[in-house]
Amino acid sequence: MLKELRHSQFHPPIQQRYEAVKMSLRLGDTAPDFTQESSEGTLNFYEFLGDSWGILFSHPADYTPVCTTELGYTAKLKQEFEKRGVKAIALSVDDVESHKGWINDINETQNTSVNFPIIADQDRKVSTLYDFIHPNASETLTVRSLVIIDPNKKVRLIITYPASTGRNFHEILRVVDSLQLTDNYKVATPANWQEGEDVVIVPSLQDEAELKQRFPKGYTAVKPYLRLTPQPNRD
Repeated sequence: MLKELRHSQFHPPIQQRYEAVKMSLRLGDTAPDFTQESSEGTLNFYEFLGDSWGILFSHPADYTPVCTTELGYTAKLKQEFEKRGVKAIALSVDDVESHKGWINDINETQNTSVNFPIIADQDRKVSTLYDFIHPNASETLTVRSLVIIDPNKKVRLIITYPASTGRNFHEILRVVDSLQLTDNYKVATPANWQEGEDVVIVPSLQDEAELKQRFPKGYTAVKPYLRLTPQPNRD
């Protein structure tokens, strides 16, 4: 009895220990809600997203060259985001006035007009919630991270780039296309897949009658576990 007491006193259950050390956001987690100042005023994240998909991305600092090109390119993708029901929102630890001044530079140098809010996370509240500060990279500045969030507020993608490398936003759009497709059909997308190309039938689907119903165009079985079929939501 004494041995059990000592063990429980100094060695809490595994789940409790896991919760105590769990810091980072993971795929499948519910994206934390927050209210914070932004370049477009006080913003509540969930209200901003509504029923849309969301892309929340952090940048190390305002008035930096790589980030200037990234935010400019994001603005130019407005129609692509709207077509997919996606809202973009950026973040750094700079203040609102800094954001507003920088937006003028982005518009001028990138020949665009920034059309999404930039969070002013001076107190690092949002950065902490989303694990955007990596102490070994910088103890104060956010890293170049990006999170895709679905309409159910679940985290679907987390990707972090080094400060020296600008993000590939065509890859981000590709992932959104893949997620929206695979959420509605029993398929997965293969390496380097692009919209309109063949997809993979999930291995768990084995019933031939259901296969014919779901994939009337048929499929090619390269291996029993590797079955290719035309993208089901395309004519």
